[in-house]
Amino acid sequence: MAKLSFSSPDTARRVEEWMSDGMEPSMRAEVRALVEAGETKELEERFYKTLEFGTGGLRGLTGAGTNRMNRIVVAQATQGLATYVLANAEKPGPIRAAIAHDSRHFSREFAETAAAVLAANGIVVHICPEIRPTPWLSFAVRRLGCHTGIVVTASHNPKDYNGYKVYWDDGSQVVPPHDKGIIAEVNRVTGMDQVKIMDFEDGVAQGVIQIAGADMDAAYLEAVRRQSLQPDVIAANPVRIAYTPLHGVGGTMVPAALEQWGFEQVWPEVEQMKPDGNFPTAASPNPEEGKALERAIELARETGGDLVLATDPDADRLGIAVRHDGKYRLVTGNQLLCMLGDYILRTRQALGTLPAKAGIVSTIVTTPLLRAVAEKYGAAYAEVLTGFKWIAKQARDWDAAGTGIEFLYGTEESYGYLIGRHAMDKDGVVASCLTAEMAAWLKSRGMTIVDYLEELYLEHGPRTEWQKSVTMPGMDGAERIAKLMKNLMENPPRAIGGKKVVQRVRIDTGEILDGQTDAKLGTIDLPKSNVVVFDLEDGSRAIGRPSGTEPKIKFYFFLRAERQRDIEGVRSALANLEKQRDEFQGAFLEAIGANA
Repeated sequence: MAKLSFSSPDTARRVEEWMSDGMEPSMRAEVRALVEAGETKELEERFYKTLEFGTGGLRGLTGAGTNRMNRIVVAQATQGLATYVLANAEKPGPIRAAIAHDSRHFSREFAETAAAVLAANGIVVHICPEIRPTPWLSFAVRRLGCHTGIVVTASHNPKDYNGYKVYWDDGSQVVPPHDKGIIAEVNRVTGMDQVKIMDFEDGVAQGVIQIAGADMDAAYLEAVRRQSLQPDVIAANPVRIAYTPLHGVGGTMVPAALEQWGFEQVWPEVEQMKPDGNFPTAASPNPEEGKALERAIELARETGGDLVLATDPDADRLGIAVRHDGKYRLVTGNQLLCMLGDYILRTRQALGTLPAKAGIVSTIVTTPLLRAVAEKYGAAYAEVLTGFKWIAKQARDWDAAGTGIEFLYGTEESYGYLIGRHAMDKDGVVASCLTAEMAAWLKSRGMTIVDYLEELYLEHGPRTEWQKSVTMPGMDGAERIAKLMKNLMENPPRAIGGKKVVQRVRIDTGEILDGQTDAKLGTIDLPKSNVVVFDLEDGSRAIGRPSGTEPKIKFYFFLRAERQRDIEGVRSALANLEKQRDEFQGAFLEAIGANA
């Protein structure tokens, strides 16, 4: 230990603590091996700070260390959560919690650790029997009347990551004031000597930890089935579906849900149906990336599939491809969310079930086309900060304010969709089913999903949207991201690619500013967030924000064209927009000094 030199005494102290006799043997051995190998830089990364419990929970690389996801960090965080919930639960009755987990490395171990801590604190725990989707957890919190919930997942992050998300009593992720209150309690727990924990099996034997049964699965699937709008169209217009859960949890629910909706021709990608935290056959575990769908698309070619569905490892996101003119076309999150929104509103209008005040919620980084779709049908439309917890909050706010607005649909560009209120988080299971139903309805009209998209572009104007992420890992990366965002706020570009910035919106201050003079034009009513929006004179837009879950900064780009007279005009305009993408993105990144 003496030969290693660290950047701060705190880092050295933490390393020593994790090698002490009181530390869990596996953790102690892992740290000792790094010390003996002289891995100073790796030890710095693992111990220079404590893994931050943010507003959504924890997420990080797995391994030993205070800045890693491991059983110690999970136990300490859960003690803080337990303390807060016991003091601030808003519903009567015995305090209850629900827990679910995905197929990643250590997920079951972390879930059982969390259950053991909650139970030792006198909280009754309902835990999934095995891997289950994130929306299943949200549903379980609501159905069981729980006061909180935890899902152990790192969503679509690479295989070396894991995470831990916290839910409140309505099945949505925590927002103010509870998020800050939980963080404060978690930060007070600095060692295992402050943690109450019991043996997991003892908790099961005593009945304070209860394994959820098949009845919960059945109830969730029935709640999903009730979101079907046109069940008759499914039987009359068979859709052939290739499906992959990308080695995640979707295989536990999506095929069964599709069957209950009436889809009889579903081909699961056999190898990727096997849960595996290494994601061995998936080019990526993220359905936002086209390469993640490669095997499922090949399966569709072999089986004559009309539609390809891919859920991410915790099955809260959905990516799709569709056969059109003999080829398989990927569909982006922004594109699918607009079609689902239009399908829901027009179908319910035709059936006479559209509420007098229907509500649609999306985010500030989502395509403006959804607003146009909502307004066409007279639906209320709200934009919130990025993250489904804010979408759920908007639905609650409408209820609390007595607006009479009935939430129908929430969505965001990152392939997240929620139809109905059986859960209050994005749900790749119900999204898979409704997308397939929409494909059946389109088939009845002699159309594909691509045709539908072109129809929307004809009505509202062609557009293209995309995202660029720049990864900056480690201590240095965090500093670079902070510096870049500070420069973006304080030294903004006045033009991008020769086009003037006419307006800049700083979500961190709530100000709407003139893009040339910085004169204040107004304010926005959103919680403060480290996001900045640039609107250009030609109607294009660029947005910058750091990721809340990964060491990267994200940029969102929006280009649009004038409305066209016919479908051929739409296709031509779309082709021109595609040609402008690289130039626009490059000009923006160069203007802000992020193109290196």
